[in-house]
Order: sequence, then C-alpha cells, then structure tokens
Amino acid sequence: MATRRGVAVFNSTVKHKLNAGETVFGSFFKVDSPTIAELYGLAGFDFLILDAEHGCLTHGQIENLIRTCELMGMSSVIRTPDALEANILHVLDSGASGIQVPSLKSAAEVRELIRKAKYWPLGERGSARACRAAGYGTMADYEARANAETLVSVHVENKEMVEDIEALCAIPELDVVFIGPGDLSASLGHPGNASHPDVIAAIDRVIEVAAGRKHIGTVVGNAKALESYVARGVHFIAWLSDLGLMRGALKGAAANFAPYRASGESK
Repeated sequence: MATRRGVAVFNSTVKHKLNAGETVFGSFFKVDSPTIAELYGLAGFDFLILDAEHGCLTHGQIENLIRTCELMGMSSVIRTPDALEANILHVLDSGASGIQVPSLKSAAEVRELIRKAKYWPLGERGSARACRAAGYGTMADYEARANAETLVSVHVENKEMVEDIEALCAIPELDVVFIGPGDLSASLGHPGNASHPDVIAAIDRVIEVAAGRKHIGTVVGNAKALESYVARGVHFIAWLSDLGLMRGALKGAAANFAPYRASGESK
C-alpha cells in the first residue's frame, strides 16, 4: 500500500489483480466493526464490499472501515444505496478503492454513473482536494490517479440490464459487471429461485457477452458454486457476508450442543 506523509493514497490491488487475469476473493460487509474487518484481512481476503445498501453503515463508519481495509492490505469497494451523486462522492472522497452500484437498469444509467464517478476528461466528478482520498490536498496528480485506479462495478440484477448487456459491456470506464442472482430471479418472476432455467439462461447470457470485455463478479456460498463460476471466467468473487459467515459458524458451533441438551428442550 503506497502512503504519503502517513496518509493512504490508493489501494487498487484488486483492480490490478483483475487486470492481470487473477481471481480475487472478498465478502459483503454490513456491520460497523473494524475488528471483524481485521479478521478478514488476517484470513487472506482481498477485498470487502462495505454495504451501504442493505447494511446500516454511516459515511463516517465507512471511512473508518476503509482505513482498516488499507491497514490490512485489502481493497475497499462500497456498495452504495443508489447512484445519487452525493453518495458516490462521499465514499470516493473518503478513499474507497471502488464503488459497486445497485438498481441501475440501462447502459445509459451506467454512463451517467461514470460521469459522476470520474474526473475530466472521463467524467464530471466534482473536485474536492481537501479530502482524505487526495491526501488532504497533498497529491498533485490526484485526479489522474483517481481516474486510473478507482474500480467501478455495477450490479446486473434485473431483466433490463440483461437485455442491455451488449451496450453495458461497451462502456470503457466500467470495470466489473456483478451478477446478483437473488434480485435477478425476482426480476424474472422467480423470486428466491436462482436455479430456475430462466435465471440460469440470463446469467449465461451475461457471462457470454461480458467474457473478455469486462471483469465478471458474483456472490457464492459454497465450493461447488465457486468452482463453477471461476471455471466460466468469473473472477471477482464475494463469499457471502460477514453476517452470513458468522451465522453459519455459530450454527455449526451450536450443533455440538445437541447431545448435551435435555430431550425436547428448545434452543
């Protein structure tokens, strides 16, 4: 991680690894706990997706979690609640490695997102050099570095984005198309059934079009799904979330108690 006068510059390790053809591994992160974030780093994760859509993180909490990620050598990708300009600027000015934006429905909306997230000549992002990402005004080359290093990912989680996938993959500043099987299944009329043939066909379509043009991401929760997706060229992998992993670990631990509980005793 490069630093200047003790202030982190960028941690764009994940973007560099993806561009080098590597597979990177992370997790959604929903709770305000630098301690748990440190445990992810110690376990060898490459990135965290700090969740401002379904999590309860404030801007200040996100900035401190970005610091934690940097200290642990992880990239910080922020899932924003939407594509509002203020929400994009808050997290990028705080020094996030990238953004992951949900709920968009067309390539035109993604191009508008790029306008907000990139500085001239790639976009029209508002300048604020007295921010953490710019070393509080100490980085002469900040705008060029930010344009080059910031990772931009969008969710493909509705039928409209699947239908517009060709145009989406033609946007040069977009780095990752992130497949969201849960929301996609609902959009296609099969809520909760990500294995429905219609959902599988839509996912296949996204992977087919994006292959070799964009990095592809998704969320997995078991080794079989991981193996299948990586074999098909999906290299930005989110393994569940902090809450999902803790729930599974706690449930597994509690299963050891069963032989010692009184018969019929409730949990």
